[in-house]
Amino acid sequence: MKVLGIDSATLTIGVAIVDAERGVLAEARHMATGRTNSLLVTIDAVCKQAGVGPLELDAIAIGAGPGSFTGLRIGMATAKGIAFAAGKPLWAVSSLAALAHDAVIEHANQQSFPYLDGVIVAALDARKGEVFAGCYEAIGGSIKLLGDERVLAPDALVPWVAELSGARLTSFAGDAIVSYPAVYAPLADRWLAVRTPSGSAVAHLALAGAHVDVTTTGAPSYIRPSEAEVKYPDGVPGALKRSP
Repeated sequence: MKVLGIDSATLTIGVAIVDAERGVLAEARHMATGRTNSLLVTIDAVCKQAGVGPLELDAIAIGAGPGSFTGLRIGMATAKGIAFAAGKPLWAVSSLAALAHDAVIEHANQQSFPYLDGVIVAALDARKGEVFAGCYEAIGGSIKLLGDERVLAPDALVPWVAELSGARLTSFAGDAIVSYPAVYAPLADRWLAVRTPSGSAVAHLALAGAHVDVTTTGAPSYIRPSEAEVKYPDGVPGALKRSP
C-alpha cells in the first residue's frame, strides 16, 4: 500500500511517499515559498522520484494541524484535490502527532536502541505569544496522546506537561524552542533536533490509523479561533449572517 503524506502546518513543507512494506520511497522537506506553488511542485517532484503516479497511490494522508491557518487550508485543499482527482481516500492525522512520531525516530537513532519508552512533547510556535502542544506516551515505537492537544502560553508548557507525564522520562521536539529560546533554555538538553512534522510521519501514522476517508468532511484542526472569529464573533460586517 502506497500513501502520499503531506504536511504544511508550519513554514516547512513535508511531503513523502511511503510504502507499507518497503518504507519511505521518496521524501522532501523545505521552507515554503509561495505556499501553493511550492507544495504542488514538491508533490510532483516526490512522485517522480518515487516513480509513482497519482493513480498508483492507495491513499493520501494530510497533517490536519494545528498550525498555520493559511498553511493548513492550502494543505487540506491540495490533498482533497488530489484525492478527488485520483479517486483515492484521504486520511487525516494530527500534525503534532506526526512531529512526535519523528521525535521517537530521532531519539531511537541517537540512542542506538530500538524505541523510546517515555513521554514526547511536541511543541510548535503558534504565533501571538502562544505554542501548540501535544503530550504523547511513547511505548514500543508507537505513540498515545495524553490529554488533549492545547494552545498555551510558552511558560505554561512545563507545568502542563508535568501534570500529564508525572516522573516519566520526557523529551521535547518542535520549533517552539527557536521562537522562545529563553523560556525553554532549561530544557535544551532534552529538546530533540526535529523542528517540524515530516510527510513520512504523516503517512506512517495514517497507515497505522483507522483509515477513515475525510475527502468530503475533512477540515483543519485549528484549536483556537481565527483572528476574524475573535474580532467578528457574529460575522464580518456586511457579509451574510451565520445560520443559527
